[in-house]
Amino acid sequence: MTRPTIRDLANAAGVSIATANRVIGGSGSVKQSTMQRVKDAAQEIGFYGLGTIDSRVAAARAKYRFGFLLHQPSRQFYLNLAQALRLTSERMTDCVIDLRIEFLDDLSPQNTAEKMLALAETCDAVGVVAAVHPIVLGAVETLQRQGKPVFALISQIAPTSQVHFIGLDNWKVGRTAAWMFEHVCDQPGKLGILVGNPRYQCQEMNESGFRSYFREYASDFTILEPRSTFESKAVAEEMTENLLKEHPDLKGLYVAGGGISGALAALRATGKAGKVTLVGYELMDVTKQALLDGTMTFAISHPLNRVAEETLTGMVRSVKAKGGGGNFTSVLPFEIYTRENI
Repeated sequence: MTRPTIRDLANAAGVSIATANRVIGGSGSVKQSTMQRVKDAAQEIGFYGLGTIDSRVAAARAKYRFGFLLHQPSRQFYLNLAQALRLTSERMTDCVIDLRIEFLDDLSPQNTAEKMLALAETCDAVGVVAAVHPIVLGAVETLQRQGKPVFALISQIAPTSQVHFIGLDNWKVGRTAAWMFEHVCDQPGKLGILVGNPRYQCQEMNESGFRSYFREYASDFTILEPRSTFESKAVAEEMTENLLKEHPDLKGLYVAGGGISGALAALRATGKAGKVTLVGYELMDVTKQALLDGTMTFAISHPLNRVAEETLTGMVRSVKAKGGGGNFTSVLPFEIYTRENI
């Protein structure tokens, strides 16, 4: 068989011979998508210059550095989110993305704001999970003046017209959790609520949606006042134990924020596992096991791959637009898990 020629390559890629030559020689302007098509065609027909084309395509790819501030590295959800971001960045063929991911043990607004400003010094855009607070919003405004896009992940930190957002419709999440309790509990009764921190807008909306459903459809349930876990497993365990002592007839527990592992531990330790309906968040090792053994009834989860894809795509678009292009907000559908579909 004769060796494939440049004409063969051009025909296979659906481009002109001149375009194929520009890709091989690295001269002239060729769209990234066209270069990728020529590369794919070269691989398919066994073109002798594949190594050169590969180098040209790699050199022409736009390069970005994106920084992320996530919560404590001891929390599996944020490790899973970081992994989804890394894997998604590796799959993006039209650009090269260098990720800088930091995990914060100190979630105070002051520390979050300082870390955001420091991370932005070496990054093109910043993604953050943070509470709503004037100090955090001040850091956002500083970065916006510098032309550095800021993306709020999971929980909004400002009105959506101000800050890009990737996450769920938490009003619907809360109402869906309420629907589950109404249909699973054998009869109406007391329902407890755990929130991590009411300054996280996602958790506030979870609770608001939850209560609105019961006001509208199931007012014979008693919704107890929420208790804060401050995103701590130990505090969540203590709050759950207190709820069970104070309300031995508790029918259900809604973990609307951080602390699901602590709530699970308390239910098991008190012998209430499977006797109290539990709805919480995210599909992780600890919640999978709880679903399987009956300690947990339902898990409502972020589609992490979609979160990562929408975030990185939005960051690229925003950086390209250099401050223009409008607001990038992506409200994603949430996933629901029981022991029957994990």
